[in-house]
Amino acid sequence: MYIKRSLEIRVKEMAEHFPVVLVCGARQVGKTTLLKKVAEDMSDIQYVTLDHPRIRELAKTDPELFLQQYAAPVIIDEIQYAPELLPFIKIKVDEQRINGQYYLTGSQMFNMMSNVSESLAGRVGILSMYSLSRAEIEGRDSIPFNPSAIKNLTSDDVISDIFDKILRGGMPQIISDPGLSYEDYYGSYMQTYIERDIRDLINIKNESKFIKFISCVAARTSQEVNLADLAKDVDIDRKTADNWLSILVTSGIVVLLHPYFGNTIKRIVKRPKMYFMDTGLACYLSMWNNARALELSAMAGAMFENYVISEIYKSYANNGIEARSRLTFYRDNNGKEIDLMIIENGKLYPIEIKMNADPGRNALKNFSVLDSLQEDIAEGAVLCMSSSIIPLDAKNKLVPIKAI
Repeated sequence: MYIKRSLEIRVKEMAEHFPVVLVCGARQVGKTTLLKKVAEDMSDIQYVTLDHPRIRELAKTDPELFLQQYAAPVIIDEIQYAPELLPFIKIKVDEQRINGQYYLTGSQMFNMMSNVSESLAGRVGILSMYSLSRAEIEGRDSIPFNPSAIKNLTSDDVISDIFDKILRGGMPQIISDPGLSYEDYYGSYMQTYIERDIRDLINIKNESKFIKFISCVAARTSQEVNLADLAKDVDIDRKTADNWLSILVTSGIVVLLHPYFGNTIKRIVKRPKMYFMDTGLACYLSMWNNARALELSAMAGAMFENYVISEIYKSYANNGIEARSRLTFYRDNNGKEIDLMIIENGKLYPIEIKMNADPGRNALKNFSVLDSLQEDIAEGAVLCMSSSIIPLDAKNKLVPIKAI
């Protein structure tokens, strides 16, 4: 069962303006399926995967012959396995000067992006892809979340249903096959991720330590990065912990939400917060297999926040918009915190995330720290389990999380 992806439109738009389109993201999020779906309107397009050892060897040892055999337009899957192709693709596109010729996917962004930037600068449109968003699963239009764009909305969400969604995650295979065991899927996913991605990037002498590391990151989701604590828990040095976290980020598993820095603010924290882009994987790694138990646990708030942040992040990525420069958070040494702030067109939109249905005006208590900022403070929102939009004051409102 194919679930329509929001990026379909952006891939087609990119192909109208660039000779090369690269879709990058973690394994099994649907990159290949997306490109094959887009290619259905192009009867002459070829498909080749570098997962095949012999094809990969040809691409690495004789890139020119490879591109003759698999002539454009062509989808080349897992381009990171043969970066040797990139300079020859550059030569081809410079000769032909035709847009929409090469469609690439990559699930290792650690080294791949520098190679792409060096070889295909100005010739490639790059899109980031993540697991399915709630909007995609429900067949709704996916638009970048912004409080000012939400006018009329009602929701019949109940918290137990939300935690069912959190536990199951958004990987296409697990959504399209409801009978697939959650633990079977993510257990297989982790094994594939380590065998095909991690071992290619770093020399892991002790695989169990890396699994413990990523599990520790999952247990700390929605928290500030503390490399010293992570290193201590896994019995590795801080430099290794930093390297391993970077790999989780660059392979699309984890995103870092950086703190807001303003010239007028003092005593702010400098460490980013970390979130998994698929809550199902985060739940599996932190050893949750029951949605009701998770909902009643001390970790419920962190997983709920992770779910909301990842959905908002996806709403931007699904429209081909870079989210890292727009999404931030605020926390100072006095304990004042704002879960999320969206910076767009010179305006700052503050957002709080609450797991209950009626957090009330008290949820806005930390918004007062914004008075000292130079930015134009726009509408704010408290994303919660409310059944409808409820104004809290002239600029801020309760918003059902269905809005994401």
